[in-house]
Amino acid sequence: MKNLSRRDALKLSGAAAAALLPAALPAQPTGATQHASVPVWEIFELTVNGPGESAGSNPWNLRWSVIFAQENRRVTVDGFYDGDGVFKARFMPDAKGLWTYTTESETAQLRGHAGRFHAIDAKTGAHGPVAVHNTQHFSYADGSPYFPFGTTSYAWIHEPEALQQQTLATLKAAPFNKIRMCVFPKHYEYNHNEPEFYPFPRSGSINDYTRFDPRFFAHLERRILDLQAMGIEADLILFHPYDRWGYQSMSAETDAFYLRYLVARLGAYRNVWWSLANEWDLMKSKSLADFDRLFHVLESADAHGHLCSIHYSVTMYDYARPWVTHASLQTDEFEKAPGWLAAWKKPVVFDECKYEGNLNKRWGNISAAEMLRRFWLGVINGCYVTHGETYLPETDAAFNEDTTPTLWWAHGGALHGESSAGIAQLRKVAEESAPKPSSRMGFDAPVNPYYLNAVAYAPDGKTAETILYYMDSHQPVWYEFPLPEAPYTAELIDPSTGTITKVAGTYHGKLAKLRLKVKPFQAVRFRLAHAGMA
Repeated sequence: MKNLSRRDALKLSGAAAAALLPAALPAQPTGATQHASVPVWEIFELTVNGPGESAGSNPWNLRWSVIFAQENRRVTVDGFYDGDGVFKARFMPDAKGLWTYTTESETAQLRGHAGRFHAIDAKTGAHGPVAVHNTQHFSYADGSPYFPFGTTSYAWIHEPEALQQQTLATLKAAPFNKIRMCVFPKHYEYNHNEPEFYPFPRSGSINDYTRFDPRFFAHLERRILDLQAMGIEADLILFHPYDRWGYQSMSAETDAFYLRYLVARLGAYRNVWWSLANEWDLMKSKSLADFDRLFHVLESADAHGHLCSIHYSVTMYDYARPWVTHASLQTDEFEKAPGWLAAWKKPVVFDECKYEGNLNKRWGNISAAEMLRRFWLGVINGCYVTHGETYLPETDAAFNEDTTPTLWWAHGGALHGESSAGIAQLRKVAEESAPKPSSRMGFDAPVNPYYLNAVAYAPDGKTAETILYYMDSHQPVWYEFPLPEAPYTAELIDPSTGTITKVAGTYHGKLAKLRLKVKPFQAVRFRLAHAGMA
């Protein structure tokens, strides 16, 4: 059998896992600790006391791990030091039943701890981590469809607490179920503030790269849990070039030290994705080979197999590489999507296709209508799109470069644009159209040779359950839609007003003629008619 990545090995169980993984753990000692039960996809946390910083060594460098076992399956997670002589390890059980653990370390105080706990039914509303499904799409671990409708707020966790709370309140009312956000603070246009916490202790302009500040990571964890409570995936950007604190030019050893610690702390959170870097090609202190190496560090550290990608500015990363789970693009070349899907055989997410706003930058001043259009073009091509907003206040202060307005794309806060309502409608259309989890799920690539693209859900691979057309800038008074021979009902969707109008009758055949409103950017949804439907 071929060698499997750690991510693939995690999917195996029973005899298949036994053939690939080491033999089962030896019987646990009589004194093994019995812990309270933990719901599937929640966090089991083990705390062990060990040597602190006064013991003459650096506890941040101590390596220890915990081996979790269920029948023939073993999963090893790295533990981490949390300060004050406290060591922790976190594990997310993905299967119900009895789990046992033992600890391993060269340090006597961290070695030989053993215990057990039962994993029980998942909490209501918890569907597990997101993974790739049906080659180019996503689903939760329980099989429920997941369609990423994301937004971008790079440095929101580094803002004052009141602004962070406003961001959370905004997200609660918004249609977004994924957010791109930086772990490190960010220095860029309109974003020059100092954060409250730093990942490494800092004295003046000097970072102490031999240890971490647990307060920084505890704060990040609180925000991840806040997002999890709202059903939002945290797409964590691990490196980026917009930096005045020195993080983009750390040594290779420090990069790996940081990644291993971050993954040990956050890997058990079910709503975490890894974005290795934002605009990796602008980080001139690192080469392509460096990022390849960092991907391997990340993959080897992540026992839970989270989604993982990387984002570029000009030079596209090779998304065909096996350690990348999906493509994270910066482009609005939606017409190339079918070719990329065919070449990479992975999901494609247009994570940056410019932002709705009014900045004096091309990347930050598209209209709300154009932002919404790009969401439709992504979805209609079998891909996904991420939102961003960059509105300056329309006052004289906006022309003063010394001012620091609050922009959603950088700081969070409130949304001022108009695209989110239309994005909410499109997300609803996508989720309503999804078949049962056991079916073939997701949007297909276009089937229409013209720019009036169509996508289809085909549960049985033959008769499409839902067919969605987007007319883009075309505005015919009627159109002949190629449909299967089975009868379909029709609905006209107007993204600009958020209305959906049912059309009388049923439609079928290669030339199903339908009258349309004479206006651009319409969509038509055909749904397989069931008995009794008109």
